[in-house]
Amino acid sequence: MRPVYIVGIGQTPVGEQWERSLRHIAHDAVIPALRDAGVERVDALYVGNMLSGELVGQEHVGALVADFVGLRGIEAYKIEAACGSGGAALRTGYMAVAGGLHDVVVVAGVEKMTDTIGKDTTAGLAMAADQEFEAAEGVSFVALNALLMRRYMYEFDVPHAAFGHFAVNAHHNAAGNPNAMFKSPISLETYRKATMIADPINLMDSSPICDGAAAVVLASEPVARALRNGRRPVRIAASSVGTDSLAVHDRRDPMKLEAAWISSHKAYQQAGVTIDDIDLFELHDAFTIMAALSLEACGYAERGRGVWLAEEGEITIEGRVPVATMGGLKARGHPVGATGVYQVVEATLQLQGLAGRNQVRDANIAMTQNIGGSGATVATHILVGE
Repeated sequence: MRPVYIVGIGQTPVGEQWERSLRHIAHDAVIPALRDAGVERVDALYVGNMLSGELVGQEHVGALVADFVGLRGIEAYKIEAACGSGGAALRTGYMAVAGGLHDVVVVAGVEKMTDTIGKDTTAGLAMAADQEFEAAEGVSFVALNALLMRRYMYEFDVPHAAFGHFAVNAHHNAAGNPNAMFKSPISLETYRKATMIADPINLMDSSPICDGAAAVVLASEPVARALRNGRRPVRIAASSVGTDSLAVHDRRDPMKLEAAWISSHKAYQQAGVTIDDIDLFELHDAFTIMAALSLEACGYAERGRGVWLAEEGEITIEGRVPVATMGGLKARGHPVGATGVYQVVEATLQLQGLAGRNQVRDANIAMTQNIGGSGATVATHILVGE
């Protein structure tokens, strides 16, 4: 396997982009990434997207975006793994370059979610769950996470208010991210008073519906060295995917994200690192319960103790395991198919010392983790600044 480097990044602000179509949003991330890398042509384009067919009425997104950004003729297609589509697309691009099939590829993630009314968007998101045994029974995606959260609270004797520290941290960090959807900090009191969505998940436990796109250019080592632009090189030291049952009730232990454990531990081995070596962790905090379960699955906390890392201040930018350093899914926003690529763009900025007021001190190794569904697909990547 050949070393793979990130040589260009691009992203759009996250929010309600009613005036922009799916192709325009993708364009606004891909073109800056190509310019950042200093390349005009690439060998392939992989687009992470979950809901283009359901919410926009547009499939065949790979060819659509390739044509619109001036790359007509190259290999291009959409990668779908529910909310983990961005991470899956990055994995595909990584394999193409590491395996020697291509020298330079673009990985993009794009989602347009705000042009449909709430019930249609909710129905689309429910497709990430098991259709026959969950969605068909009327369980929304938020409700599935509410069930997980309620079980966690019961099994580990955790009060709902304890999860508020995840939301407070995310919003605090988003205030320093010009591309975040929510740039205003919140307090624990704001969290406690938030409107309930699906008990016990309230508005501040949940990431927002939004639009956005992010892109990275990946290159082989010889190409990366030729393209050096004065910034610190960032190498993908590990790329790993794990899976679990789609339906939560089919899992051996609903309180353990088995796929996150599998992919993270494979990534540690591949990169030759331990969790103590990782300087920041861009986790998939679509809901605060997922943040707690992810920290536990990756080995940062014992079972039932992930939520206390947040309360004890361990997850802040100055803490032992900084998470959601640019606002995470909760406050930067969660345009589902694009999220995994946003995480990598933000981790790259951290490793290059370009994260501004959100910069993690002496950041050399970063981990990103993108979750599809309620834990059925998990893509983990470890990046190293060289």
